[in-house]
Amino acid sequence: MQKIAIISDIHGNLPALRAVIQDIKTVFQADHIYCLGDLTDGAPWHNEVIDTIRELQIPTIMGNHDERIAFNYEVFPLQKHSLEEQKARLKTITHTKNTITDINKEFLSKLPESISLKYLNACILLVHGSPNNNDEYIYENCDDNFLRNLFEQMNANIIVTGHTHLSYIRHVKTNKVGQNNLFINAGSVGRSKEINGGKAVYLWLTIDDLQNKAHPVLRKIDYNISETISGIRNSYIPDFYANFLSETIKANK
Repeated sequence: MQKIAIISDIHGNLPALRAVIQDIKTVFQADHIYCLGDLTDGAPWHNEVIDTIRELQIPTIMGNHDERIAFNYEVFPLQKHSLEEQKARLKTITHTKNTITDINKEFLSKLPESISLKYLNACILLVHGSPNNNDEYIYENCDDNFLRNLFEQMNANIIVTGHTHLSYIRHVKTNKVGQNNLFINAGSVGRSKEINGGKAVYLWLTIDDLQNKAHPVLRKIDYNISETISGIRNSYIPDFYANFLSETIKANK
């Protein structure tokens, strides 16, 4: 039996990352930890988050934010964002670009686009957005045929993604009777958009070799969100991100 913890979308939120790492070590007791990327932008601890990932030697995929920072790509406004969020996004990404250490920037530049894992009959593909693009959003209501095509193209039966900050588990039927593929979004450690009271979200994936089955569990834990909110308000990161976390808490009281 193999226990795999998969984390994603930390976005500079060191208190959330610390809580998740502690939970992985003491509760899940994972054999392996993988990260689906987006280590930066949204909270002030991008260097500390990257340092932690490097120190723990956690294999990590290049998220769209990591790519933008690593190669100094221009920031374009997204129509889905309000004007306030567009301004906050530009400011926080610019701040990350100006303050990231050289060694951490180099680390981001060398991250892979995907990670493939093989456990007996479990062929697992880890990506940030989708197998096609780290900036593609795949939501829970995605068409079954689209997902089936992805599984066929990638020669995988489990695909784990992040990017949307909304976790879910989809069982996708195949042409073989009684066999399903798993498409999983691992959620977000540092900036979840779920109705969960500001929890950190990540994935427990247990591979049962004897039964040849994979058991996914979406783990949602509390962390010191007040520390994160205070850290944002006392930094150059726009208060927009602190307000987002505050509103998440209020909505679930």
